[in-house]
Amino acid sequence: MFGHVGHLVYCPLSDESGPLRIFYKLKTMMKSKRLVLCLLGLCSWFVAVQAQTVALKTDVVNWATASLNLEPEVKVGRKSTMALGLSWNPWTFSDNKKWRHLRVQPEYRYWICRPFGGHFLGLHASYTRFNAGGVNLPFSLLPKLEDERMQGNEWAVGLGYGYHWILSRHWSLEAELGLGYSFADFSAYECRKCGDKLEERTTHRFVPTKLSVSFIYVFK
Repeated sequence: MFGHVGHLVYCPLSDESGPLRIFYKLKTMMKSKRLVLCLLGLCSWFVAVQAQTVALKTDVVNWATASLNLEPEVKVGRKSTMALGLSWNPWTFSDNKKWRHLRVQPEYRYWICRPFGGHFLGLHASYTRFNAGGVNLPFSLLPKLEDERMQGNEWAVGLGYGYHWILSRHWSLEAELGLGYSFADFSAYECRKCGDKLEERTTHRFVPTKLSVSFIYVFK
């Protein structure tokens, strides 16, 4: 015969049935406590995130190159924020012109007055995977790119200065210029559409590492 105690099922086959019932009850209580603690932890995390100021921005300069881009930014201190810029260009245009890339660019910002308002200084790094050709980039970032196709990786680190204009409670405009060191490691091909591989190349140079004019929506 089987009996029920609450939601527990037990079989009184021996004298150990009493201790077993206690064991199962304790086990169930521990599971319930863990569940409650997990729920409390999730609630605390949600409240903490909601208490922070979060912004979502997109860069007009990047859009001018037909690159999809988005950059979330969150307040992490009284005068500091962290941002993560993402840029993706999957397109190939006429005559095989392309600036295909995937870029990730985290940045720490120190605000002179307060976050999301006025002057700020930034420290950023970036990684870019690119496949480009037929494009004349400014500042001689990749020489000969207009006549060749280049495919590889670029790493950069730089310092930036910018200004954040508050337009309304939620909308803002921001501009930033960054300068720093860039290292690129890539393969060069003799023409845009076809051609043999010419050589492996590396470049080391100090260049603009960030140039952005962004529209921003601030969640408050």
